Amino acid sequence: MGKALHRYQMISNGDRILVGVSGGADSLTLMWMLNERLKRVPINYELFAAYIDPGYEGSFGESLEWYGNKIGFSIRVEYTDYGPLAHSPVNRENPCFLCSRLRRKRLFEIADELGCNKLALGHNKDDIIETFFLNICYAGEISTMVPSQTFFQERFTVIRPLAFADEQLIRKFAKDQKFPEFINPCPSANTSKRKEIETFLKQLYRANRKVKGNIFRAMSNVKTDYLLKG
Repeated sequence: MGKALHRYQMISNGDRILVGVSGGADSLTLMWMLNERLKRVPINYELFAAYIDPGYEGSFGESLEWYGNKIGFSIRVEYTDYGPLAHSPVNRENPCFLCSRLRRKRLFEIADELGCNKLALGHNKDDIIETFFLNICYAGEISTMVPSQTFFQERFTVIRPLAFADEQLIRKFAKDQKFPEFINPCPSANTSKRKEIETFLKQLYRANRKVKGNIFRAMSNVKTDYLLKG
């Protein structure tokens, strides 16, 4: 995480950072590590946390809020109907796309309310690679989520401090820290396009352990002269 923070200059003195918490190992690890880092770096920043509950039956919003208080984090829980709306007949888009877009929009609104200039998300190296393949296969473009990106005339900066961290390493850390496992109640959790890409990539990784590193390096080693003209 320190390598990513330094390379992209993600955090500056005086930043107010909203951490988007999902209840998963990634976001809980991110919140824990950003807080722990405050004790040993020569800069000061403020941390806030928010969880956008999509509104499914079996919600863990209250449990997540309770756990946050238990370990010293105040997690703001926003209850919405974004999930059922995204899966309803009124939505003609991909359910995951609409739900994600609405939740991200609400996080920006909360960041604005709290006077935050940064929004930290728990996406890791695996997420970035999967998004790269999703965009190639389903959007017809070569792109992915980036470790640091500004929005709304640079009013906000989205940072992904775990961008260089492998999902497996984060899972191990979360287990060592005894973070609780919150079950995602989304009906599309195991049938999404992202899940398909994840399964495909894991097959590649099993065949050759160098594949993941090569794909990740390739995204910053683009030879445009050897791509087709638009």
